[in-house]
Amino acid sequence: MIDSPTERPRLIFLTQFYDPEPAYKGQAFAEAVREMGYDVEVVTGFPNYPGGRLYDGYRIWPWQRSVENGIRITRLAMYPSHNAGKVGRIANYLSFFCSAFLYLCFAARRANLIYVYHPPLTVGLAAAASRWLHGRPVIVDIHDLWPDTLPATGMISSPRILRWIDHAASWMYRNVQFIILHTEGFGTKLLERGVPQEKMKTIIGWCNEHRLPDNPPEGIARLTTAPGLKLLYAGNLGPAQALDSVLGAAEILQRNGQPTLATFCFLGDGVSKDKLEKRAGELGLENVVFLPRVSARDVPAYLDAADALLVHLRDEPLFQITLPSKTQAYLYAGKPIIMAVLGEAACLIERADAGLCIRPEDPEAMAKAVRRLAHMSSDEREAMGERGRVYYERELSMERGLRQFSEIFDRITQLSTFDYRHGRD
Repeated sequence: MIDSPTERPRLIFLTQFYDPEPAYKGQAFAEAVREMGYDVEVVTGFPNYPGGRLYDGYRIWPWQRSVENGIRITRLAMYPSHNAGKVGRIANYLSFFCSAFLYLCFAARRANLIYVYHPPLTVGLAAAASRWLHGRPVIVDIHDLWPDTLPATGMISSPRILRWIDHAASWMYRNVQFIILHTEGFGTKLLERGVPQEKMKTIIGWCNEHRLPDNPPEGIARLTTAPGLKLLYAGNLGPAQALDSVLGAAEILQRNGQPTLATFCFLGDGVSKDKLEKRAGELGLENVVFLPRVSARDVPAYLDAADALLVHLRDEPLFQITLPSKTQAYLYAGKPIIMAVLGEAACLIERADAGLCIRPEDPEAMAKAVRRLAHMSSDEREAMGERGRVYYERELSMERGLRQFSEIFDRITQLSTFDYRHGRD
């Protein structure tokens, strides 16, 4: 940690998604980095994730600057889109890449370090490419593995395009100073691609450790008054989540005369939401509730009001080395988890003894897991959730993770030859 208040190195935190979007590393992380002793500038886009619609109160400008709790925030122009159409999504990624590259090269304050929260790949590429002009050290924090994530989510399947993207990703890995990984499996994959072990470190992340709001959020009654076990899925409703299988489990319970045993609640937004709502209507599901997107500040209240929480991804090999970020938030909430993801995510839940692990895209297995949780006593479910909370505090807390980030930031910053005291604002 940098101790001297008169010598604060400058750090640019580059991320396409940031508060008020449901950002995995957002304002709380930026403020924590400032507490490490860094002068932080966040460079991000205008909020539109996950629905692809610009949030109320925002307009697209070439750039917009603000300060929040001591953090300088620069928002850059980009094309807002996150729908199922590939053209719109590509335009979203490339427009932010162009804005970020130009800003870093010609308008950003000089900095000792650029830290990039990686998804999508184009964000890391913009930072790595900007080194051609300024030579600033770059750290990328990889949450999605590219190009592997593209065919896994159904976005791109063309072998030729994937080869070009693989070349771009490999170029980025070679041209950044350090890579922070989200899972051990990512490290194995990058070793196979020739990335040196000493250039990587795995830090399994934390959640935004918000306290519960003082007053119940408006609309939470639809969850708290739902009949039976209140099973909540909170997050992006997209193709990668394959939530049709969850509707299949709800249909099984309703068809077998157990429509009030549990209510399947979906909290959030995404490109598949309309399709899921339509399908639930076609099936006449009375045990499914769709809740609107809420602010990140209100999400903990919904998690706390649920009896159990659900993680689900498609049955893809890539997802076996992926840890969905909602996992940490669920553990922190102290509620039982149904983990419908194989591999590292399931192993974590088993180590914590915090829930039930099932095969994804298997409605029968999910219906069976829901029955099992519903027939447990409230004390048994509470104990299961508490084991998850204890595991989170011991292994995954923000305090623990920040110590590791601080060590990396300080070490890489010391490699910078730029004297920030003579830089420009």
